[in-house]
Amino acid sequence: MQRKASAVWKGGLKDGKGTVSSTSGVLSNTPYSFTTRFENTPGTNPEELIAAAHAACFSMALSAQLGGAKLTPESINTSATLTMENIEGGWTITAVHLDVVAKVPGASAEAFSTAAQNAKAGCPVSKVLNAKITMDAKLG
Repeated sequence: MQRKASAVWKGGLKDGKGTVSSTSGVLSNTPYSFTTRFENTPGTNPEELIAAAHAACFSMALSAQLGGAKLTPESINTSATLTMENIEGGWTITAVHLDVVAKVPGASAEAFSTAAQNAKAGCPVSKVLNAKITMDAKLG
C-alpha cells in the first residue's frame, strides 16, 4: 500500500508561499506559508497535518485494539498536540501528546487502558515519529 501527497513552494523562506495536495483530493492546492507554520496566521502547515494524521491513526488503532478485546467503541475522540522546538539551530518535532476520550460500553478501566497503551505503541504514525509520545486516555 502506498499513499502520495505533493507540495510546491515558490519564493524565499519568509516571503514565499506553497501549496500541498494529496492524490485523494482532500488536500487540493491547500496553501501554507512561513507565517502559517511559525506564526499564528490561519492556514495549515506540515506539523498540523502530522498531528491530524496521528490523531486519526491512533483512533483507528484503538478501535482495533478494543475489537480484539471484544469491545466496540461508541466513540473515540482524540486530539494530538505536537511540539516543535528549535534545538541546536534546527527545528525538531520533540513531542506529541494525545488526549483521548472514548465511550466504550462494557469496558473496564483496565481493559481500556491496556488497549490505549497498545494502540499508542502500535499506531503506524507513532512508530514513524522520533518524538516523545505521551497520552491521557479516559473513558467518558
